[in-house]
Amino acid sequence: MWMAMQFVMKQFAGGSQKTTTTTVHDADGNPVQVVNTGKIPPFADRPKYLEDGAVYNPLPQLVAPIWPENSVVDIVVTVSPSLIPTPLKDTKKDNIVLEENRFRIGNYSDTRTSGSRIIDVPRPVQQNDTLWGHFYIGLSDSGAPLDPTEKGYDPSLAYHFIFPLTQYIPKKKEVKTRNLLAAKNETGVEEPVEQETQSGPLIASYYHPNISLSFIPNSGVFSFPQSHPAVRQFLRLEATGARDGSGQNSWYYPILYVNTFWQLKSHMTILNETVKTVPIRIDLNNLGDWKFKTMASIDLSAKEAARKAADGTPITGGSDGSEIEMIKEIFIDTNPILLGITIVVSIAHMILETLAFGSDIAHYRKKKDNIGISVRSILANVFMQLIIFLYLIDQSQNTSWMILGTQGVGILIELWKVTTVVDVRLRPAAPGSLLPYRILFEDKHKLSDTEEKTKEYDETAFKYMYIAGVPLLIAYAIYSLMYDTHKSVC
Repeated sequence: MWMAMQFVMKQFAGGSQKTTTTTVHDADGNPVQVVNTGKIPPFADRPKYLEDGAVYNPLPQLVAPIWPENSVVDIVVTVSPSLIPTPLKDTKKDNIVLEENRFRIGNYSDTRTSGSRIIDVPRPVQQNDTLWGHFYIGLSDSGAPLDPTEKGYDPSLAYHFIFPLTQYIPKKKEVKTRNLLAAKNETGVEEPVEQETQSGPLIASYYHPNISLSFIPNSGVFSFPQSHPAVRQFLRLEATGARDGSGQNSWYYPILYVNTFWQLKSHMTILNETVKTVPIRIDLNNLGDWKFKTMASIDLSAKEAARKAADGTPITGGSDGSEIEMIKEIFIDTNPILLGITIVVSIAHMILETLAFGSDIAHYRKKKDNIGISVRSILANVFMQLIIFLYLIDQSQNTSWMILGTQGVGILIELWKVTTVVDVRLRPAAPGSLLPYRILFEDKHKLSDTEEKTKEYDETAFKYMYIAGVPLLIAYAIYSLMYDTHKSVC
């Protein structure tokens, strides 16, 4: 849906403008690649002063790549509990988690990995602070330092940014269950019920050992104010605040996407004082622009939905972000062939179930007599489906709304069937009854001999079913009471 909307918008708004790279020669005759960015001049040819009458805009309107799309870069990544970067020359070797040279942006066959290694968890991070990643990127052949704290650092040849490597995610509320017969301890004193003291969602710091870094080539020229927030969070504007002659447009560094899309919560570790070390593995590659925008927007929307759900904010559609998490788990943990077969079977099941509902309704609407129809079996079916429905609601955290919907529709159809066979009446109860009224099922008309036989067989069949089924049901209820745990403490 996102890709379709982007396509339509591009037809009217024009979308991003692609750039081209041209080789020119400097004063010494050396070849230099510059970016042709349409009406925005290459960064190297930016004017020293604004045009006459131009006004400097603090918020750039159009942004263009500052470096050629096929630039070769060096990248260093360090970890730290502090937002303030430690000079690279003073950074411990164990805290440098990635160091790659001459990585070509746009070469999709160029993939790098740091390999799996172990890092120490800083004390502040154990106490719920953030583990920050410091990213240093610079042009390989420039010879300029990557560290902004070093003398000679040139923001036109290198840039630095920080990004959290830990995520603050609301803890999933765990439902407490207990054995109903174990409400009292051995001394016969009832165990105190824990009181909830947490007024809001319980937030924990989660860490995932696998980190994927992706450069996004060919992003082109685009409108900065109209860019998606998911894209904007990875966009690094030129550090000096330079503008073109109009004062409205600027440049941006190559986009490095810290890809957390496939970081599942079930694969994460909660960081606390007991966690002293954690593994880390960093993969470096290139990623298509449309893939980046799709994954970044879906990931941001899911996290925002989870945050609102944890805060108790009403969410349109009722989603709390867990559906996206479940879909990603399916794609990661399921064999593709098995997944394809499951999708086909699920779609076929829904179609056949819908056709069955329609056929059932049509059959009972045309039925003019009660021959072959067991009212008791319909009522028993309603009772059993209602129990299943209540169980699914009780386990709603692990149940799809589609399953709940079809189960509810099935119950309504079964109840409707009863009204087509008999009249449901509310009559005064006999004197001495506990309830003042009772529900009666009265025949719609005088039954024929065949219909009377059907009713007689129905009574006989259910008589033997009660003899066999009720003891089994009571036995299972006693077993569940003794050995299973339940949510209720009453």
